[in-house]
Amino acid sequence: MKKTLILGLLAISGIAMAQTDTTAQKVDSGFVFTTIDSVAITPVKNQHRSGTCWCFSTLGFLESEVMRLNKGKVVDFAEMYVVSHTMVDRAEYVVRMYQNAQFAAGGSAYDVIYCLKHYGLVPQAEMPGIKYGSTPADTLPVHKELDAVANGYVKALTRGLGKLTPVWKKGLQAIYDTYLGVCPTEFTYEGKKYTPKSWAESLKLNADDYVSITSYTHHPYSYEEGHPRFVFEVPDNWRMDLMYNVPMEDMMRIIDNALTHGFTLAWGADVSEQGFTRKGIGVIPDVENGAKNTGTDMAHWLGMDAKSKREELTKRPLPELTITQEMRQEAYDNWETTDDHGMQIFGRAKDQNGKIYYMIKNSWGTQDFDYNGIWYVSTAFMQYKTNDILVHKDAIPRDIRKKLGL
Repeated sequence: MKKTLILGLLAISGIAMAQTDTTAQKVDSGFVFTTIDSVAITPVKNQHRSGTCWCFSTLGFLESEVMRLNKGKVVDFAEMYVVSHTMVDRAEYVVRMYQNAQFAAGGSAYDVIYCLKHYGLVPQAEMPGIKYGSTPADTLPVHKELDAVANGYVKALTRGLGKLTPVWKKGLQAIYDTYLGVCPTEFTYEGKKYTPKSWAESLKLNADDYVSITSYTHHPYSYEEGHPRFVFEVPDNWRMDLMYNVPMEDMMRIIDNALTHGFTLAWGADVSEQGFTRKGIGVIPDVENGAKNTGTDMAHWLGMDAKSKREELTKRPLPELTITQEMRQEAYDNWETTDDHGMQIFGRAKDQNGKIYYMIKNSWGTQDFDYNGIWYVSTAFMQYKTNDILVHKDAIPRDIRKKLGL
């Protein structure tokens, strides 16, 4: 594919920022994006071989919040501090549930907010999170061994051991301390001493300001009396985060309103769709009319393998499915929509045909991707594949906030 995309991204003083560009011209193939609006973000990071997207994306969201609340102040939060606290908490939950719950590396945006409230946050320099290896490649997280060891430890606790000792949790904590480092309880930052909680407070972060929102019909909407919030039923919402439930149209209004007023959002999404590509595009193409949409001869189209069809449907702007609330619900009910990945929504752009896309900060690094770790996700994809969003309550339109009692 000819790379004709106008990125509109630059690094300024260590901050990745979207740049408005009005020079995009209409072309017949490829994507040409013009930025509509964007909010400051910190540089793209790399979760590498770890199942910690939920932590990278939500801390990226909070780093943008720090910039918004502190006149552009840039911080770099330590992901592995949050991972350590979260996984030990999750193990305790699984043990209390007699292994009738999932112990896995995945998590939700709420895990980070819970950590902010109960444990605070620390700078990346205080807990880099890599306690093994000496080559440059070893500076990125590789958690296959850690996950296997911790999972084996937790499973062993519920296999007929009888009464547990009071030190089992210390044993598990020692595993995470060994692989990730010991969580700091006090540190010096810019010449001042802090605890993790006092540092987060100094950055004006208040966990109670952030709310989770979703949009499904198997529970009443939160506008209805007596139904304020519900526990979204996905495995990684093990902390039983209560989410506000709104119609799809209002969920999209919240996203747009946030971006218009200088807020970003943490985004929980399903990225298993064939329209979410490694090239930085997320679309819901009209597959049934694929040959017609791509201009491909029908016989040739029918002879293509799945990978080739996917490439044809995602290499330039094409018609997409019209998403409804019923489609969202059906995909969730039949396991087509799963809680795959966490990212950060930070802006909007339009393609050469005027169609709107959302600008997404991923956590897969910047190498080997067309757009340096940024994804462009269509409105249809956002409507269809959003599991939930986390946002500051002030970013919600006033009329919706009133109906939710916020």
